[in-house]
Amino acid sequence: MAPAAARADTPRELLTTAAFQTSTKPRALELVAQAITASERILAARPNDREATLQRAIAIGYRGKLTRSRSDVRASLGVFEKLAAQNPRDPEAQMVIAGWHLGAVDELGGFIARTALGAKTAAGEAALAKAVSLGGDRSFYPGLAALLQIRNDPKDIALARRWAEAASGGQAATPLDALMKRAAQAVLPALRAGDGKKAAELARKLVPFGKIDD
Repeated sequence: MAPAAARADTPRELLTTAAFQTSTKPRALELVAQAITASERILAARPNDREATLQRAIAIGYRGKLTRSRSDVRASLGVFEKLAAQNPRDPEAQMVIAGWHLGAVDELGGFIARTALGAKTAAGEAALAKAVSLGGDRSFYPGLAALLQIRNDPKDIALARRWAEAASGGQAATPLDALMKRAAQAVLPALRAGDGKKAAELARKLVPFGKIDD
């Protein structure tokens, strides 16, 4: 879940394809594995490379989600939090933290997510709001925030709508910005109609791995 433009076959590009354009779990896992290998190749040459560090952690978290490996899921959060501590004003670090917490809660339920992984809705929502506030006028941050918010809380229509409106009118400087702008525009009619349940159903298809049935 990262907004910068990516060159073909970079870890970021591979993960974008896996998360948003792939409909089968085996293919998604194949792309995630390629992203891990590519990230580790970069880190072997440049151990402190921030982009490779981030993408490797996202890939490991994605692998954990797809294979239901709690050790992988836990490992990714530590890297996200370290990156956020190094640069507290990095919206991307805040967004991946938000996605980690809210994704775990959505998949496991609040109690199990908290006891098994330490995931908390409040922590996810705080990071989500911070990511949007730091993200400028890019469509990526409020667009993904709107999807995650309405998916996790179909009753909080006002906040999701505000973010979706911002994404719809935001700048699409990268392919992911354009993708999230379209996603926001897709859920806006339901949000404007006050139908949080329908918006949440749509959001589930537009978040990472929403195209994968199982």
